[in-house]
Amino acid sequence: MTVHVGGRDLSLSNLGKVLYPETGFTKAEVIDYYTRIAPVMLPHLRGRPLTVKRYPNGVDGAFFFEKNAPAHTPGWIRTVTLPVPGSSKGRETIDFPVVEDLPTLVYFANLAALELHVPMWRVDDDGAAQPPDTLVFDLDPGEPATIVECCLVAQLIRGELEAEGITSWPKTSGGKGLQLYAPWEGGHPSDYAKAIARRLEKAHPDAVVSVMARKARPGKVFIDWSQNNPAKTTVAPYSLRARERPTASTPLTWQEVEDCTDPGDLVLTSSDVLSRVEHQGDLFSEVAK
Repeated sequence: MTVHVGGRDLSLSNLGKVLYPETGFTKAEVIDYYTRIAPVMLPHLRGRPLTVKRYPNGVDGAFFFEKNAPAHTPGWIRTVTLPVPGSSKGRETIDFPVVEDLPTLVYFANLAALELHVPMWRVDDDGAAQPPDTLVFDLDPGEPATIVECCLVAQLIRGELEAEGITSWPKTSGGKGLQLYAPWEGGHPSDYAKAIARRLEKAHPDAVVSVMARKARPGKVFIDWSQNNPAKTTVAPYSLRARERPTASTPLTWQEVEDCTDPGDLVLTSSDVLSRVEHQGDLFSEVAK
């Protein structure tokens, strides 16, 4: 069917296809979610080159990451050509799409781009990459640790940042982990994030690990400071995740982090997120600035 969105005509297809079999959540519902969450999500996407994770046959089927704008991308969608040194596909540059309006967001939702990932930096009006404007800590629990332990480590990181006058905001990853964002100025933040991770690992060796090796993670929370590498992306605030249910990466209050005692406390689906935004607005609004 053809729909008119924000001054653009979009052709939508396979709207009845079930993309989340466990709940029967369809492609139409994915598009509906992204349409309704757009007012608070778009500020977090604007100016940031997009990487999508597409699931054309649903979350139980094959998926693929896509950075380069598809060949059939409409001309009205903004793209920026950026260098990609060391590309696994041998490319020198990639034409990244940038989501800056509702029609573009709906276009990618129609491609079954369930997950939207962006870097911690933006491009300027001419498409040139700018220095990172966001610091991120990606907290990944090693079983039997869960998001409950991530919440405890998040509070430790918060304390480290506050001691230096930096305010941070938490959000779920939409999966089993937690992420902290903070505004950043002054060059690349990887070394700064690594120093905090190493310091906390030394102070809390039974709870924190700062190295990526899987064998070091069981029962601990891995502080992935490397997400601040300019070549990496992190799931965008409010993005759906390809889990059994249509969970989303959801901004939280610090009170919710402090009160978390069960992993189920912070499992938030698309309907939960829409309800939260209706009553609380964008808890990540300061991050978008």
